[in-house]
Amino acid sequence: MGYDGSPPSDRALDGAVRLLEGRTGDITAVYVAHMSSTAMLSADAIVEIEDDFDQVEKELRTSVGDRLRGHVDDWHFQRRQGQIAHELITVAGEIQAGHPDDTVVIVVGSSSSAVHRMVGSVPVNLARHSSVPLVIVP
Repeated sequence: MGYDGSPPSDRALDGAVRLLEGRTGDITAVYVAHMSSTAMLSADAIVEIEDDFDQVEKELRTSVGDRLRGHVDDWHFQRRQGQIAHELITVAGEIQAGHPDDTVVIVVGSSSSAVHRMVGSVPVNLARHSSVPLVIVP
């Protein structure tokens, strides 16, 4: 499931927990650190941005752990770099390859922007390209 600490991703995490109720399985929360372009940035600026991503990752990992405590025993956290939808699909594919008999589902929160719901949002891109089931939590 995609997690960036936003209210939609909090709802998605809660939705993923509900999907597991009464079932065996685990949750992999994925934070995709997305940097548009590094072409115009100095090496020092890139290092500073990476340090910021490291700090965000630590905070998000803690947040996920706090939200899942008492609800899910087996969970994982990954930080990826790149386009968000692509990375979520890649992680789902890797999990599916490692567990071919299991059902893998991508869970994300719906965009809070009306414009994003129509064009270019992560959920729209996932719906167009995912080969595994997708749950978009309102």
